[in-house]
Amino acid sequence: MNGDWLIRGRDGLLSVYLPSGDALLCRAERWPGGPWEAPRKVGGDQPLYPAAAVGQGADRYAHLVSWRPTVPGEAGLVHSTHFRPRLAPLDWHPIGHPNRKGDRTSTPAVAVDAQGRAHVFVRNGGGGVSMLAQEEKGGWGAWCDVKGRDVQDGLAAVTGESGRVELYAAAPGALLHWRQEEPGGRPVLGERMETSVRPGTLRALATSAEETTVFYTDESGDLCAWRPGGKPTTVLPAAGPGPAAAVRCELDGHDCTLLAQRATSGRVAFAAYPTQEESAGAWWTESGPLVPVDAEVALVTDGDGRLIAATLSPSTGRLLLAHRKQEPGLALEAWREV
Repeated sequence: MNGDWLIRGRDGLLSVYLPSGDALLCRAERWPGGPWEAPRKVGGDQPLYPAAAVGQGADRYAHLVSWRPTVPGEAGLVHSTHFRPRLAPLDWHPIGHPNRKGDRTSTPAVAVDAQGRAHVFVRNGGGGVSMLAQEEKGGWGAWCDVKGRDVQDGLAAVTGESGRVELYAAAPGALLHWRQEEPGGRPVLGERMETSVRPGTLRALATSAEETTVFYTDESGDLCAWRPGGKPTTVLPAAGPGPAAAVRCELDGHDCTLLAQRATSGRVAFAAYPTQEESAGAWWTESGPLVPVDAEVALVTDGDGRLIAATLSPSTGRLLLAHRKQEPGLALEAWREV
C-alpha cells in the first residue's frame, strides 16, 4: 500500500488495508483495543492489480485507489471511499487513465484536502505526474498534467495542516515538490532539490502549520529529512532497506516525530526526536519479534493520542500490534497478533 495503511476511523476504530492476490482486503477492530474482524474484500469482486493507495482526510474517511485490468494490455484506475472501519466500503468507481488509455504507469498516491476532496496522483506515460481531483459538488474533474520529468515510482502525497495538498517524487539525482497555492487549486511544481534517493523510500508528514517534511533513504544508506526551502538533513543511518513510517505524537509533553522501520535484524526499530529539530539527534531502539522480510511498518495514534505500532506481511497476512505503555518514555506493551 502507498500511504498510511493503518488508520483510525471517525468512530475511533483502527483498520488496515492489504493487497492480496487480485483484491484489496480490509480488517477492522470490533471495538477500540478489542478483537479484529476477519479480512474482507474492498469494493466487491472486481479484480485489481496489486498496487493500491490510501489517503485520509480531516473527516477521517479513507479514500482508496487502485488499478484494475480493462482490456488485454490495458488498465484503468478505480476509487472507493470507506466511511467507517466496520461499514463496507463503496464499490469501486472507474476514474480513468492519465493518458486516456494504456497499461499501468505507476503506483498511485492519494491525499485528501480540508474539504474532503481526494486528489489522485500517478506517473504518466511521458514520465511526469498527472493528477485527478474530486470536485466540490461531487464527481471528478479532468486529468491534468502537473509536469515533472523522469519521475520514479513511489510518489508521496500529503495534506498539510493548512488543508492544502502537496506531493513529493524522486527523479534521478533529485527530489521534486508540488504544492497547492490555494485550496482547490492545481498543485504547482516548485523546488527541485539535488540529492540521491533510493527508490521506494519516500514518506511525507505534516510537521508544522505551514510545512511538510519528506523522509527518504539516500544512496549512502542514511535516512534523511527535507523541507522545501531548506537543505536535506541526515537524521540517522537507515535501520533497514525499506521505507520508514512516520507520525507526530506527544512524548513526555513534547511534540515529537517518531520513525519506525523494519531493521536488517528482522525486528522493528524506533527513533524519535523533537519535531523539525533533526539536529537534536536520534537513535534506533529495536522492539518485538522477528517479522518477515516483506513486512511493512505503520504508526498511528488513538483518540487519546496514544501511540500504536503495527507490522503487516503481504505474503502471510500476519498483523502484529503494539501499544505504547502508559508511562514516561517510548516503551511498548507486548506485541500481539490479531
